[in-house]
Amino acid sequence: MKGKGYITGISPDGYGLLKLEKEVYVPYTVIGDFVEVRKTFRRFGRLIAKDFAVLEESPLRQNPRCPYFGRCGGCFWQHIKYKEQLNLKKRIFEETTGIEAPIKGSPKLWGFRNISNFIVSTEGIGFKQRDSQRIVNIEQCPVFSNSTPDFIRALKRFIDEEKLSPWDPKKKGGDVHYLSIREGKFTGETMVNLIAHLEKAPQGFPDYFEFADSLYWSFKEEPKDDPKGIPKLVGGSPFIKEKIEGTVYLMHPNSFFQTNSYALPILLRAVLNFVEGEKVLDLYSGVGTFGVFLAKKGIKVKGVEINPFAVEMANKNAEINGVEATFLVGDAGSFPVKDYDTVIVDPPRKGLKELVETLKREKPENIVYVSCNPQAFSKDYSHLKEIYKVEDAILVDMFPHTPHMEGVIKLKRR
Repeated sequence: MKGKGYITGISPDGYGLLKLEKEVYVPYTVIGDFVEVRKTFRRFGRLIAKDFAVLEESPLRQNPRCPYFGRCGGCFWQHIKYKEQLNLKKRIFEETTGIEAPIKGSPKLWGFRNISNFIVSTEGIGFKQRDSQRIVNIEQCPVFSNSTPDFIRALKRFIDEEKLSPWDPKKKGGDVHYLSIREGKFTGETMVNLIAHLEKAPQGFPDYFEFADSLYWSFKEEPKDDPKGIPKLVGGSPFIKEKIEGTVYLMHPNSFFQTNSYALPILLRAVLNFVEGEKVLDLYSGVGTFGVFLAKKGIKVKGVEINPFAVEMANKNAEINGVEATFLVGDAGSFPVKDYDTVIVDPPRKGLKELVETLKREKPENIVYVSCNPQAFSKDYSHLKEIYKVEDAILVDMFPHTPHMEGVIKLKRR
């Protein structure tokens, strides 16, 4: 489909909306841009602009800092002024959920990410293009770390001198598939995890990454394109630490941690402010991000998480912080909730699923719902609204330059 016109809206996943004969989703645009679309393709029932030009720029635009912006699929909104990014996120959340909530911006807009997974392929080292499997070869990443060029140089030297092959996505073969780097932003510690299709690391592997406080080699058996393998410690400590508001958290290749260390204190305080009572149940508790922080404030916390390794990490985090919090392996969907003053839920992107029925049946007084997906929250709340009212809500921008946000919603039993 071809045509010209003004971008009049933004989709929940961040595309500019152009109304022609049919609605066209135009990437890397913003409300007020005047664009010409020359070619589109259909994906998931939508028309997405493939060949287009911005003929007249919106006053909401800014110059992106990253030289790969527009090709790399990592950031989608670097061209939008940050104040407007926040306004758009508020609007997306309100239009999706019906809830008007204030939004807190990230304290840092650059260098805020504490993890990055670099794809190592025959096309280069970097990230996937948006709407494509092609790789954008990069040498820096402004949202991750000033040390990115050093990380990539070390990797290239290692591959070249050890005569290893990068992953070939067409042939589904190769030696090295991903380089995963974690940084403790407030501790200065660095973890390097190389994901490869070789069981054993070359003997000289540690020599190339002497800057790492923790060095892992992860064996990846399957050709699936993700940064996962069986990690084996090669050098340094098995964990690195991050310190948030006086709470210490351990990081490991197999553990999930919120990616924005600088905005995480805002998210933690938002949850703390919505909690009532002394007995708190933390469902989908992960590595104890919320539970350990709350326990440091004198709240009695029990956490439930289905992943045994995450539970092990959560209990380690409770121990090193000297707090009384217990984390158990269990299914959040069927765990009894009625004996707690507040139930915190931080579900995966798909939402609560069967836990909705447990909450409806046992009716705890207070629920604090932490959501990274407004659509999933909206669906869950549609099943809960006869019993619960929205008493308060706040948004936290954990993901600058993208359409994503974290919502913290306090639900009170009617």
